[in-house]
Amino acid sequence: MAISAESPPANYDEDKVPAYVLPDALVLQDGTPVTDAATWQERRRPELLRLLADNVYGRTPAGRPKDMHWKTGVIDRGALGGKAVLKEITVWFSAGEAGQPMHVLVFQPNRAAAPCPVFLGLNFYGNHTVHADPRITLPASWVTNNEKYNLKDHHATEAMRGCEAAQWQVERVVARGYAVATVYCGDLCPDHPEGLAVSLAARYSAQPGAEERPGDAWGAVGVWAWGLSRALDVLAEDPELDARRVALHGHSRLGKAALWAAAQDERFALVISNESGCCGAALSKRIFGETVGAINRQFPHWFARNFRRFNERETDLPVDQHELLALMAPRPLYVASAEGDRWADPRGEFLAARATGPVYALFGRAGLGVETMPPVSAPVGGTVRYHVRPGPHDIREYDWMQYLDFADRWLAKP
Repeated sequence: MAISAESPPANYDEDKVPAYVLPDALVLQDGTPVTDAATWQERRRPELLRLLADNVYGRTPAGRPKDMHWKTGVIDRGALGGKAVLKEITVWFSAGEAGQPMHVLVFQPNRAAAPCPVFLGLNFYGNHTVHADPRITLPASWVTNNEKYNLKDHHATEAMRGCEAAQWQVERVVARGYAVATVYCGDLCPDHPEGLAVSLAARYSAQPGAEERPGDAWGAVGVWAWGLSRALDVLAEDPELDARRVALHGHSRLGKAALWAAAQDERFALVISNESGCCGAALSKRIFGETVGAINRQFPHWFARNFRRFNERETDLPVDQHELLALMAPRPLYVASAEGDRWADPRGEFLAARATGPVYALFGRAGLGVETMPPVSAPVGGTVRYHVRPGPHDIREYDWMQYLDFADRWLAKP
């Protein structure tokens, strides 16, 4: 089939959204309706995971590698002025200490009476950007250049310490009784087309390059998602942390990875998508803002090569993002948008979250419970929650206040 070499101009006009029909999340591929939670778990859920893997994200190797092991380097029980414990854990995926490791950074409340719940997420530029503490190790791996942070030559610098602290609110989260855990996404897969060849994917794929890999091989989003599950493996063996109460969150492209990780790994107790947009929480078939063709052309290494078959052919997609979100059921799910982030299609994110309602109902859980998109700064929902805030593509204090309140409702008690 012919595929356009260039993406058409982005549509920001609701009147130009084409008519579309969403796949029914509660109908098996053979046409059988799904009417109970057991059928969802045993039949429909595996079907959707296969469809998403084959057509969007690529196939993920199963489970924890047999040679995976780790060592805790720094433990400081006087961090954040004595309010927190800082830990740095280095994880290797082969025997010995060969190859690129993954570094897990943890800030947890000091003197917690019981194992504490955790907010886990990937970061964009290195663990040292989450907080300015000088003991946090700078990444040695490739880092995306950023003019705002004066980051050049793809190397992390001391000047970047704490540059994204506002997006992480470490002190606030710890004060509410939660640990913060994070991993630099570039430790798992550098975010450029050649990154797959030197990423962790290279250990599990015979043809790891972005263009050389099989059509259903995983891309960077799949590798990042896999890394989140491996971070959870590490947290699960720390007696001071409660791995049964982990809130997995992600912003933008790392929100896509968080959703795909939680879809595959039901150990994550609560899931947060912050402006994850196209191939995250926003419906693909709406053709609003970023499209399948646009994202595949700009980021050819993010998704399976098979996904390119749907460039400008979203109507042919056998799945859509409401079904990815439905794979979180019955776990609590929060989807958030920003009014100024039209590229990520806030309405498409709301509609996808709303469409999960019938699946959550199978488990006796309330979904969003509203039909109309709420006004700015007016969160809605039950087990599935949604808000749109003022401002641009970002994660801000307002977002964190909603996420912490949501987590208090679902994770405060063991």
